[in-house]
Amino acid sequence: MAAAGAAAATPCRSPLAWLFALAAALFFASWYLLLDSAAGPPAAAARAYHGLRLGGGGGRSPGPGRKCDPAKALLRVFMYDLPPEFHFGLLDWRPPGFGGGVWPDVRGGGGGVPEYPGGLNLQHSIEYWLTLDLLASEQGAPTPCAAVRVPRHADADVVFVPFFASLSFNRHSRVVPPARGSEDRALQRRLLEFLAARPEWRRTGGRDHVVLAHHPNGMLDARYRLWPCVFVLCDFGRYPPSVANLDKDVIAPYRHVVANFSNDTAGYDDRPTLLYFQGAIYRKDGGLIRQELYYILKDEKDVHFSFGSVAGNGIEQATQGMRTSKFCLNIAGDTPSSNRLFDSIVSHCVPVVISDEIELPFEDVLDYSKFSVIVRGTDAVKKGFLINLIRGISREEWALMWNRLKEVEKHFEYQYPSQTDDAVQMIWKTIARKVPSIRLKINRLQRFSRFETNKTVESPPHSSSWLQNQAP
Repeated sequence: MAAAGAAAATPCRSPLAWLFALAAALFFASWYLLLDSAAGPPAAAARAYHGLRLGGGGGRSPGPGRKCDPAKALLRVFMYDLPPEFHFGLLDWRPPGFGGGVWPDVRGGGGGVPEYPGGLNLQHSIEYWLTLDLLASEQGAPTPCAAVRVPRHADADVVFVPFFASLSFNRHSRVVPPARGSEDRALQRRLLEFLAARPEWRRTGGRDHVVLAHHPNGMLDARYRLWPCVFVLCDFGRYPPSVANLDKDVIAPYRHVVANFSNDTAGYDDRPTLLYFQGAIYRKDGGLIRQELYYILKDEKDVHFSFGSVAGNGIEQATQGMRTSKFCLNIAGDTPSSNRLFDSIVSHCVPVVISDEIELPFEDVLDYSKFSVIVRGTDAVKKGFLINLIRGISREEWALMWNRLKEVEKHFEYQYPSQTDDAVQMIWKTIARKVPSIRLKINRLQRFSRFETNKTVESPPHSSSWLQNQAP
C-alpha cells in the first residue's frame, strides 16, 4: 500500500517540479540579459567609437570578390563619376570599348590599375591612392573597408571629388601655344562648373565635399571658390587661413621617394654620420633658414650638410646617406613641409624638424616627440645650440626613437591594395573625425531653409565674372 501510495503521489508532484524548473530558467535568463546589457555598448556603437582611435575602424577586408558593407564602415563616401579627363585620363587611361564607364577595373580586369609616374611626381600622388581605395570598396578588391563608396548622397558622410589636382598641375600647368591658358586651369574651370550644377553641392554649399590638392600649387585658381570644402593638403603654406585651416582640413603625408629600409638592423654604432642633410640650400621665403644653418654646421665633425637634387643618382645618394645617419635634418624650404621628413621616417633616421609653420599629419593620434626632435627656428640658428642639442641625446634615447620609427612608419605608407592603418586608412579616419563638425555646419546652414525671405543664399563655387576672366 505504501508503494502504491508513493506511486500515486508522483504524478501530483511532477507539475510543481516542472513549474519550479521553468521559473528558475526564466530567472537565470533574465539575470544573464541584465548582465549583458551592463557590460558595454552594442557592437555597432563600439565599432563607431573604436573606429576613431588609432588602430581601429572600418570593417574587415571583405575577401576576394566581396564588396565592403557600408553599415560596418567608419566612413561612407559618395564619389562623383567625373569624366576620366579629371582623374585616370591624366594617366593616359581610356575606358575599354564603347561605353566602358569612367573607372578602371581595379580588381585586375580591363587593363588593370593605371600606373602613376615615378620620381618626384609620386610625392603628391595622394588623390590616386584614395580614389583606388574607394573603387576597391565598391568593386570587391582587397581593402580594409574603413571608407566605403555609397551610391546615394543621402547615405554618405562626405562627398569625394576625384580630381587629380597635383598630377594636373605637374603635367598641364604650362601654357601650350596657341592656347591662352593652361589645360590645368581649364580643368579647374570645368570642375567648378560641374560642382555648381550638382544638387549635392547646392544642398550643403560644399561643406561635406572632400577636395585633394596636395601639391602646394594644385587648385591654384579654384581653391578660393572651394573654401567651404574639406581640403586634403601637405601644409597651409600657400593658403590664407580663411581658405584652409586645421579646424576643417586634413594634413596628409607625402609619399616618400626613397625606398623602405626593410629588415633594418643598423643601430647606433652602424650609423657613423651624426646629422645629415642633402638638398637645395638656397631657398626663398621660410627656406632662408637653410643657408643660415649651412654656414653654422658645414664644418662640424660627423655632420653631412651639402647640396643635392634628384638628378642623376640623387635619390640613391639620399637613401644611403639617411640609412647611415643617426639624425636627419628636415628644414623649411619654399613651403613649410617636404617629403624629406617621410624619407627620414622610412629610413629610420630620427628626424630633426626645423619649420615653425609646419603641420604634422595625424598629430591628434601620433606623438611626434617620441620619434623626432622638433626645434624652433629662432633656437636652431643660435651658434652651437643645435649641434649641442643633438650631441646631448644619449644612445638609449636615440634607440627608443629609432624603434618607435619602425613602429609608426606604416602610417606613412601609400600602397595598393591599402592595408590597415597605412596612410590611406589614416587619412580616412582623420576625415571621419571631421564629420561631426561638418554636420554641425550643414545643420546650421539649414536653420532657415524653409523660409525663403530669411534664407541666406551663398555664392556658388564660381561667379560668372570670375569665370569670364579665366583663360579657356
